[in-house]
This record gives sequence, structure tokens and C-alpha cells, in this order.
Amino acid sequence: MKTAREIIESYKGRPLRIMEVCGTHTHEIFRLGIRKILPPDIILISGPGCPVCVTPAGYIDEALFLALEKKACICTFGDLIRVPGTEKSLAKARAEGAEIKTVYSPLDALEIAEKNPDKEIVFLAVGFETTVPGACLAVKKAAETGVKNFSILGSNKTMPRAYEALKGSADAFLFPGHVSVISGTGIYEELCKAGVSGIVCGFTADEVLTAVATIVELSQKNEPFFRNCYTRVVTSEGNKAAVRLINEVMEECDAKWRGLGVIPSSGLQLKEKYAFYDARKRFSIPEMKGEGAKGCQCGRVLKGEIKPCECPLFGKACTPLNPVGACMVSNEGACSAYYQYGEN
Repeated sequence: MKTAREIIESYKGRPLRIMEVCGTHTHEIFRLGIRKILPPDIILISGPGCPVCVTPAGYIDEALFLALEKKACICTFGDLIRVPGTEKSLAKARAEGAEIKTVYSPLDALEIAEKNPDKEIVFLAVGFETTVPGACLAVKKAAETGVKNFSILGSNKTMPRAYEALKGSADAFLFPGHVSVISGTGIYEELCKAGVSGIVCGFTADEVLTAVATIVELSQKNEPFFRNCYTRVVTSEGNKAAVRLINEVMEECDAKWRGLGVIPSSGLQLKEKYAFYDARKRFSIPEMKGEGAKGCQCGRVLKGEIKPCECPLFGKACTPLNPVGACMVSNEGACSAYYQYGEN
């Protein structure tokens, strides 16, 4: 029986494009040197797998409105602070006096609200299925304990519709392991029926190589395929308790993705029962269209159309110390990975 590496190295078929849609995969693949051992016809491309990267500029503008106009205390995960809005980032707003706090979970933000009843505390709820349960738990606890000065600015997204929107961008996807822990594999089986191929993949060198080798083998059949190569963690039903919590507190909505535009039913918003904790409704936030920096090609990078190094700003006007686009800001961003590991 051939090893995964032998299967990969012996591949001599048509060019096979594999898109990883997880920022952790992108960075681990670089860190482990996996791209360097692949034959030329197996091409790994980065997709929209970083929640910070796919968050549009208009969302940052909304957060700035809350911080600067409504004087709310903004609580957020660290990466989001440096993502540029239309005119500035939250980091710049903080330098101008806005109250921006870094937290490690939505419950940290809720605790700040409990300790500061005279302040409006807004948590920036950005993330895929992995982080949604935390935001739901914070909102549910706030409602149960009667906390009135806490709300979330939602930008949670789910991946299935994004895969459909990206159909044709790659021959197969490396589905993210941690998202799959929550959602289970049922969504991928449905995607396979719709013609979208992919493998649920872990994060070690062996797991990534096994997933790539499996794609190489299954692609020879010239028909859509799916397989779970992360069975030690991912099950068919997913995390039932987390899914129940999400379904109790949130519902599907259309969502805008950087680079991909509006994808129907790809977002999550609070149900009417919890609408009091929706910052958009509480503060009557006006529509923010948002504009990215001129010349930034993050959108094309996120769709796998170009490599980060093909953006004219990459490594010149746009660096980790002075990021122009979201893909250079985030620790999971493709531009950050290409810059850090010097790949082209």
C-alpha cells in the first residue's frame, strides 16, 4: 500500500487545484513546508477561510460609528482592531480616545458590562460556526440575568453557502476541521450532491498530506466526492448542544463577504426574541457601504483568483506593520502567511 506522500509524488494528471478554506490550514501548510513537496500539478490555493479577512469595511465603519458617535465601549478579538474601515481602523480610533478593549471571549465582554452598568458595551461578533456558540451564550446569559447595557454587532457567517458561491474556483476543498466539529459532516454530503468536492482535514502534517492524497485518488473518478479525514474529532452529527444553542438564539440572514459580495443565507442574526441585544437595532446604525483601500486586491485573494504576491501593494505599501488590507492584518490571513514565510 502506498503512503500518502508516495501517492502525492506519483501524481501526473491534469493540474489539480485544491483550496484550503481555513486560515489555520494556510499557515500550517506554509509552516510545515507542504507546498514545497507537492508536484507542480497539485496546486494549493487560499480561499475565504479567515473570518477577519472576509469581514467587509462597512462592518468596521459600523463599529467606528458606535465607538465615536455613540461612545460605546467596543470589545473585540485582537486581530479586528487593525482591520481598516473606509477611513480608519479601530486602532486609530482608540488612539483618538475611543474605548476599544481586547477580550478573549464574548463572556468577557458581558462581564465588563456587568461591572460597568453606566456604559454601553458592544461585542463585535465576528467568526464562523466555531465562535458563534460563544456569542449566543453571552446573549442568552445577558437576557437571563437582566443585563441591559450589553449588545453584539453581528457579522457571524456560515461556510456552506460560501462553498456554493466558490463552486468552480477549485477542483476540491480542504474543509476546516474546527468548523466541522460544530456543524458535522452532513453539510458536506449535501454539497457533494450539488457537485462540490472536498475533504474534512485536520491540522498535523500527516493529516494534511492524507487529505491531499485522498483528493488525488478520488479525483481520478471524475465525479464529486466527500470524505471525512478527521474522524478522531469530527462526527457526522457535529456538536448537537452547540447547534441547538445557535438555533435557539440566531437565525439565517444574507451576509456580505469581502470579495464575494452578498451571499444569501450565509450569515446569522439574532432572533426577534433577542433583538434587544442587536446593536444595529438598539443604536439605529445607518447603512454603511464601506470602501476598501484603493489598489488592495484582498477580494481576489479570498476568491483564489490571485496569489497575495500578485497584489501590487503586497510587501510594499502593505506589510504586517502597515497593513492596507484585512488579509495582511489577520494572523490567519493569506497575505500574512505569504509575507511571513516568504513564498511566491
